Amino acid sequence: MSRRVTCAARLGVALALSLAGCGRGGDARGEAGAVKVGIVLSTGGRGDHGFNDAALAGAGRAARDLGADTAISQDVGDEGSPDALKAYAEQGRNLVIGISFMTSQPAYELAKAYPAVRFAVLDYTPVKDEQGRALPPPPNLAGVTYRAEEGAYLAGALAGLKTTTRRVGFIGGMNAPVIRQFEAGYAAGVREVCPDCVVMVDYAGSTPAAFSDPARGRALADAQYAAGADVIFHASGATGTGVFAAARAAPAGRWVIGVDVDQWNEAPGRVLTSVTKNLDVSVFGLVRGVRAGTFRGGNLSQGLAEGAVGYVYDERNRPLIPTATYERVETLRQAIVAGLIKVPRVPAVRAR
Repeated sequence: MSRRVTCAARLGVALALSLAGCGRGGDARGEAGAVKVGIVLSTGGRGDHGFNDAALAGAGRAARDLGADTAISQDVGDEGSPDALKAYAEQGRNLVIGISFMTSQPAYELAKAYPAVRFAVLDYTPVKDEQGRALPPPPNLAGVTYRAEEGAYLAGALAGLKTTTRRVGFIGGMNAPVIRQFEAGYAAGVREVCPDCVVMVDYAGSTPAAFSDPARGRALADAQYAAGADVIFHASGATGTGVFAAARAAPAGRWVIGVDVDQWNEAPGRVLTSVTKNLDVSVFGLVRGVRAGTFRGGNLSQGLAEGAVGYVYDERNRPLIPTATYERVETLRQAIVAGLIKVPRVPAVRAR
């Protein structure tokens, strides 16, 4: 995807988020002063070169372009996020955003307790009742989800077409549904173009700390490269810092795929592509919706068709991707957008 196409798609995401309803969550147009926003970052915080930094870019743009009064909680960790969300609600902030699926449950409960405050969660995981049924978000809670498996599918196809060893790897952070989406899409994309390729899968852990363990990421990536993987896709937050270190140290012909934002600078010349989520546009669109009085709650799913996810193809990584490979991947992208390919969200039985 060229940068020009990406920018056009990102505008579409912002429009969808800011105009996604008719003020069901309340109208901020009559409130005095700037829109007051509270943002609670996930584990890894500022400087993760991924998920959190992308959201912060959107917050910065909202402050510059919309005059938003933005407060950031970055050192509380996922365990402290409920208290941070509540503190912003008690301050009477117009919009409180959780940058992690881990904030889904507390945001759901707080939205019911503070109906005048708008809440949003990026990578929202539905809250379930005692029978395991998903409950709809309150009208003042926007649950933003990304069909990340669609972007991961394209990365998998690219890896399957690039590999010469027929062994590729996936490294996730916390073993949780939102990360298993990446695994599922990636493995399916590999199988689409290379049915006999082996996909090695490792997770850094089962708690939020798995998103901030570069040493663990390095060890897992070193092991996968040593076992023959020549392309590794990570979806592991700051743990990915170690994955990139392994890629930089690996022999020639070993590649890595970034996540959430363009991570080329983490290992220049070794980053085959990055699977992107436009969190910056999501944050900006949510703030703009509150400012315009068009914010609404509910579930909002975004994927390739909406331009909310994608993959990087530009002047820096183009030399690594043969034209025929790019064209094959683009054909698959178009098929997903057209509804001809349904990408799985749950991993199949793993083979190693």
